[in-house]
Amino acid sequence: MNRKVTVVGGAGNVGATVARAIAVKELADVVLVDIAAEKAAGIALDIYQACPIDGSDSRLIGTADYAASADSDVVVITSGVPRKPGMSRDDLLNVNYKIMQSVVEQVVKYSPNCIIVPVANPLDAMCQAVYRLSRFPRERVVGMAGVLDSARMRTFIAMELNVSVQNIHAFVLGGHGDTMVPLPRFSTVAGIPLTELVEMGKLSQEKLDEICKRTANGGAEITKLVGTSAWYAPGAAATEMVEAILKDKKAILPCSVFLQGEYGVKDLFVGVPVKLGRGGAEEIIEIRLTPEEQAAFNKSAASVKELTGVIGV
Repeated sequence: MNRKVTVVGGAGNVGATVARAIAVKELADVVLVDIAAEKAAGIALDIYQACPIDGSDSRLIGTADYAASADSDVVVITSGVPRKPGMSRDDLLNVNYKIMQSVVEQVVKYSPNCIIVPVANPLDAMCQAVYRLSRFPRERVVGMAGVLDSARMRTFIAMELNVSVQNIHAFVLGGHGDTMVPLPRFSTVAGIPLTELVEMGKLSQEKLDEICKRTANGGAEITKLVGTSAWYAPGAAATEMVEAILKDKKAILPCSVFLQGEYGVKDLFVGVPVKLGRGGAEEIIEIRLTPEEQAAFNKSAASVKELTGVIGV
């Protein structure tokens, strides 16, 4: 294969899931970079040995040496530490910002033309850090958040209405956190907006409110059950973005991008729908929000702004 994707933090749960999914789909060769070099090498070898069974000719290596990542088309950054007991939000921000500093320096050195997909939390603030540190055009730093949030909302809608997830489209904007903005007006089942399903009596307003709240707290729910952050759904979400980029699909996906006046927000990474293709975030799709929706979006953006202020990006 001549396409290459590097997964930084490839020995972690999310990173390994991304690497595995890319290999199964035969999207590219994969380099797993991690400070835990032996573990990265072992995970890469394990996935590589599954490729004959999957019918994939993707090649994988695991290493701590960024030189192996040279000339990557896409670099997915999953590195970062989870929040631990006694650790403040600011502590977490500063620790992960330092990780981004070391990672981005190496990514830019070896793959100056790549598209970077940050996955580490707090997502929008880390995207802004990567953007500032890399000095890449804004189109080439695209954060993974909305694809995951929308998938969670689609899951909860399917569970409630007992319909196929393939019939459901969900729309979630804003920062990747509990201030995210699920938009029922733009979320549909077989083309029918959720708000109309409420009017038709197919879904109660109370249940719809519960779905929106559960979506916003989706990550926390997993953490409470498992004891650590989710990895299967985030890994699948990042892979969908990688596939859209490598295949130049022009897919409309919700991603965290650097807004320059869109939605009334300037100089800040916030989740909005974008056209994702070979050039990265090739177009930001603006929709008309109601005053209530815009107020919720502004509140979410303000929350992100507070986080970026802590690390000065």
